Amino acid sequence: MPNWDDAQYLKFGDERTRAARELLARVPIGHAGVVLDLGCGPGNSTALLHARWPGARVVGVDDSKQMLQRARTDLPQLEWIEADAARFAPATPADLIFANALLHWLPDHASLVPRLFTLLAAGGVLALQMPRNFNEPSHRLMRDIAGPWKARIEALRPHDTVGSPSFYYDLLAPLAQSVDIWQTTYEMVMPDAASIVEWVRGTGLRPYLDALDRAESAAYLEAYERAIDGAYAPRADGRRLFSFPRLFVVAARR
Repeated sequence: MPNWDDAQYLKFGDERTRAARELLARVPIGHAGVVLDLGCGPGNSTALLHARWPGARVVGVDDSKQMLQRARTDLPQLEWIEADAARFAPATPADLIFANALLHWLPDHASLVPRLFTLLAAGGVLALQMPRNFNEPSHRLMRDIAGPWKARIEALRPHDTVGSPSFYYDLLAPLAQSVDIWQTTYEMVMPDAASIVEWVRGTGLRPYLDALDRAESAAYLEAYERAIDGAYAPRADGRRLFSFPRLFVVAARR
C-alpha cells in the first residue's frame, strides 16, 4: 500500500465523500449494532456511518498510521484500529461492513469478497465501492509516461484488480438474500490539468511517487501534467471534465 497523506487526500474531501454517501444511501438497514468501515482513511466515510447509526459501535479500520491519526483527531469518540483490512476479522459479526474506495488496492477478490461476507451477522450487509479507472487516461498515463522510471512504475500495478459487475454478482448471489449492483461515471468539473494531478496525487498516483526519488518525482510529475493537459481538453469555459467511473455493490446476507 502507498504512503498516505491525509491533507492531500482531503483537498477534495467533499468530492471523495460523495460516492460514500451514495453507497450508504442504498444500504437497507434500520438498526445496526456493529458497523465496520474498512479502509476508513481519515474518517470522512466513518463520520457518515456514525451520523446514520449514532448508537452503534462504529469501528474504522486502516493500515495507515497517518490517516488514523487524523481520524482520531477529528472523531475521538469512535473506535479506530490499525490493521490490514484484507485480513481483519471483528470479534463479533458485523451488521454492516462498509468498504469505500478500498478493494481496488487489494488482490484476489474471488477469495476476499466472499470472506468479507462471512464476517456479517444474519441479515447484515456488505457495501462496496471501487473505482474502475485502470484504463482511464488519468491512470493509464501514470503507467505510460516515458522516462528513466519506466520499468519501475510499469511493475507497480500491472493488472486491474477490479472485476466486472457480473463477476461480483456471481460471487455474491449464491450467498446473499439480495445483491444491488450499479456503476456511475462522475464527470467532475476541474479548473485545469493541474487540479486533476492534485486529485490523483491523493490516491492513485501515490505508489508511483513513492517509488521515485525527489528529483525523479518532480520530472515525472511535470511530464504527467503535460500528458493530462493533452488528454483532458478544455471545455467551453476553459475548465476540464474529469471522468471517474465507480462500481457499487450492496449485498445482504440471509
